[in-house]
Amino acid sequence: MRIGELSRRSGVSPQLLRTWERRYGLLRPVRTPGGFRLYGLEDEDRVRRMRERIAAGFPAAAAARLVLAEPGRPAPPPDSAPAELRARLLEAALAYDEPAADALLDRVLAAFTLDTALGEVVVPLLSDLGSRWERGEVTIAQEHFVTNLVRGRLLALARGWGDGAGPRALLACAPEEQHDLPLICFGLALRARGWRITFLGANTPVTTLAEAADALGPRLVVLAAVDAGRLRGLAAELAPLARRHPLALAGPGAGPALARDLGALLLHEPPARAAARVAADLGAAPASSG
Repeated sequence: MRIGELSRRSGVSPQLLRTWERRYGLLRPVRTPGGFRLYGLEDEDRVRRMRERIAAGFPAAAAARLVLAEPGRPAPPPDSAPAELRARLLEAALAYDEPAADALLDRVLAAFTLDTALGEVVVPLLSDLGSRWERGEVTIAQEHFVTNLVRGRLLALARGWGDGAGPRALLACAPEEQHDLPLICFGLALRARGWRITFLGANTPVTTLAEAADALGPRLVVLAAVDAGRLRGLAAELAPLARRHPLALAGPGAGPALARDLGALLLHEPPARAAARVAADLGAAPASSG
C-alpha cells in the first residue's frame, strides 16, 4: 500500500509516518521500479502498536524501541470482528462477569487500532447500553457497573495523557452533564495524534473552565454535552471564554446555533473522527525527538 492508504488505515498523518520511518526505522517499505515506497501489513501493525504505546504515555523514541523489540502481532481471526466482540463484552458486563469483560477488553485493545476500538466497540457499546436503559431493559446497577468498568479501563489508557510537548486540549463536560465517557474517548483519540490532554471531567462550571483555560492557554477548549438542555442559557457565560480561547462544542447536546453565535467549532462526529478532524484542522504535535 502507498503511504496515503497506510495513513487512512492507521489514523496517523503521512508526515508523522515519514518521521517515524526516518527517525526510528519503524517502517520498512519496499521500493517499486518507479521509486514509490510500498508498505505492508507488518508496517501497519508496527504503526498500530506505536500509537498504543504513545497513547499509554511513552515518548516516541521509547515507544519505537519497544515496538521494534516486540514480535509482530497476528491479524485478528474472523470471529474477532468488532461487532462480535462488542456484543460479547456487553453480555459479560451485564452479567457482572468482570474477569470475562476485562479479558474481552484486553482482546479488543490488542487486536485493533485505538480508533477502531473506540469507534466500533466502546462508543457503540455505550450507546447500546443507553438505549437499553431508556427501554427499561437494564437495571441501574447494571448500567453503573458497565459504565464504571469501561471508565476504569479508559482512564488507565489515559494515564500520562497530559505529558509531552504537543498542543494542549482542555476538555470538560457542561454544567450538570454527568456523561463524560464520550469525552474521555475523544481525549484518548486526540492524545494518539500527539496532543496533550487536560481533563476536568463531568459537571464543570463555566467559570472553572475559563479559569483553567486562562492558566493553561490551550490550543483548544472543548465543552461537551450529551443532553441538549445542558448548554441552554450558557451563551452569555461562554462568550468571553470563546473570545479569549478557541472553543469547540461537542456531543449530541451541542447545537449549531450556539456554536455559530460563539464562533465555536462544532464536533458532532463520533469521538475518534472528531479527534481526527481537530488534529487535521488545528495541527498535530511535532514528532518527539525522544
